[in-house]
Amino acid sequence: MRRIGVFICHCGLNIAETVDVEKVAEALRDYPQVAFATTYKYMCSQPGQDLIREKIAEENLDGVIVAACSPAMHEATFRKASASAGLNPYRCEIANIREQCSWVHQSVPQKATEKAAAIVRTMVEKVARDESLEELSTPVHHQAIVLGGGIAGLQAALDIADAGYPVVLVEKNDHLGGKVADLSGVYLNFQGGPELLREKIRAVEEHALITVHLETELALLEGYVGNFQAQLASSASTGSVGAEDAPNDRSSGDGQDTNGTPLASTSSAQVETAPNDRPAGGGQDINGTWIEAGALVVATGFDLFPMQLLGEYGAGQYPDVISGFDFEKMLASPDGLRRPSDGKEPQEVVFVQCVRSRDPERGMPYCSRICCMYVAKQARLFKQRVPEGQAYVFYIDIRSAGKGYEEFVQEAMQEDGVLYIRGRVAKVYPEGEKTIVWGVDTLSGDVVEVPADLVVLATAAVPSEGAIELAQRLRIATDPYGFFSEAHPKLRPVESLTAGIYLAGSAQAPKDIPDTVAMASGAAAKVLTLFSHDNLVQEPTVAYVVEEICSGCGVCINACPYEARSIDPYRHVAVVNPALCQYCGACVSACPNKASQIHNWTADQIIAMIDALDL
Repeated sequence: MRRIGVFICHCGLNIAETVDVEKVAEALRDYPQVAFATTYKYMCSQPGQDLIREKIAEENLDGVIVAACSPAMHEATFRKASASAGLNPYRCEIANIREQCSWVHQSVPQKATEKAAAIVRTMVEKVARDESLEELSTPVHHQAIVLGGGIAGLQAALDIADAGYPVVLVEKNDHLGGKVADLSGVYLNFQGGPELLREKIRAVEEHALITVHLETELALLEGYVGNFQAQLASSASTGSVGAEDAPNDRSSGDGQDTNGTPLASTSSAQVETAPNDRPAGGGQDINGTWIEAGALVVATGFDLFPMQLLGEYGAGQYPDVISGFDFEKMLASPDGLRRPSDGKEPQEVVFVQCVRSRDPERGMPYCSRICCMYVAKQARLFKQRVPEGQAYVFYIDIRSAGKGYEEFVQEAMQEDGVLYIRGRVAKVYPEGEKTIVWGVDTLSGDVVEVPADLVVLATAAVPSEGAIELAQRLRIATDPYGFFSEAHPKLRPVESLTAGIYLAGSAQAPKDIPDTVAMASGAAAKVLTLFSHDNLVQEPTVAYVVEEICSGCGVCINACPYEARSIDPYRHVAVVNPALCQYCGACVSACPNKASQIHNWTADQIIAMIDALDL
């Protein structure tokens, strides 16, 4: 016979205003296996926790139920309090009588009281059958893999390595630096991209704890948080677009740039390999190399919307209609600004913003964030190169959120004379040596025709090529557009839903350099938090197999979404990898013999809980 204690929380008035908590306690005192029942105003307070500790000792309780709010709020609090009194924490359960009772039945307090008592009775039956469990512990492998060698990947790799942990940096192109390497200048100070990166790339190359693999991709990932095994392969062998093959408007993001002079070669460091004699790769021949790591940082950047799909702007038809990235290369060229059609210096340049951004019908519904600022930068750099020239900007809205950003745009208008025209471009067509840009100024209502020497399209930022396939290999989620999804947009912005895999930079969403660097350091900090432990502690309420009735049919293996199950080749029964199991219950429902169960959520417990409802 169990001795179970029931502690019912008033939660101020959140519960007690609807549920007669004293009546619930009185009803539970006579229920089988309940040795003690009481109420308290705030069970989660320190006095409330002390009450639990005292009664466990005084009443010799071997199980505790706290009838209060959702277990997501304070289950860990009450289990810790129970453990400090010598009770196994997994024999402490929460009966949710707030969210699932008092809050939803405020108009019928009598029925709410009856329901609250019924909820608590079900938990008594569960606790009476709970096992005493111990937390699971798995070792953490103190090495990280960073995917992408752009500004985000470089920052994350350096932060992790500077803390004393080895890093394998994987870049699918033949150089480091990403898009930043090809920028003519950055806002707000116009410092050139290569100059901005040179010191950071040198630090990565020379770091004793960083190994760089160029022209390499992740081919396969196995394992789980703290114990990943990643197989690397050359970009050519995986069919990726190489630097010399990618079109100009599909240059990859943070770590995936497809143009420019190589800024780094492969460096070697001490790399820990996975078991089974899998060698670590430090050179160019890395096909089949297996790397063991405790965490991954995904920093694969973004691409630009393909120019060949922008026929209404004359892209691909008229040589003097180019992308913003092509204009960057013109600005950085030692030959100066030369338009593609005849090599002449352009005098009038039209910049068109939001090309396929904020365009749910034909493009992307989201704002690409970086366009307003880099167009202002490019227009100002154009005026520096061609002082007598004129720059025009067609825009929908100016979104310049950032320190000094609004001032930068205003300086473009007031000091450099850049003419901003609010409205979308309706038509682009050639006329003689000019390219006519036709639109409407929505502020004045006037039709605007600009005879341009050069038209620059600020195209939408889109997910990097291969992002969906990479997400499938990593088992992480993507948003509807293909960017990698964070675990929570506010509270967990650098974590994926797969434990141990973190996001950095514009692989998660379009962002500029400061935000990218900050996010990369945030991801690195998460990795370092993980690496601060030699072992990971995990909930023991995972699936298990009753081997005596397991037929080895394998149905549960296909049902498991986390690949946590396999068939033992010798015993021919299903086995569970507890480190991968997320106790979702899919195997339990799939097993025809009911050999698959979950610790402390067994079929016997659930049936007893149903019987307690007196239905």
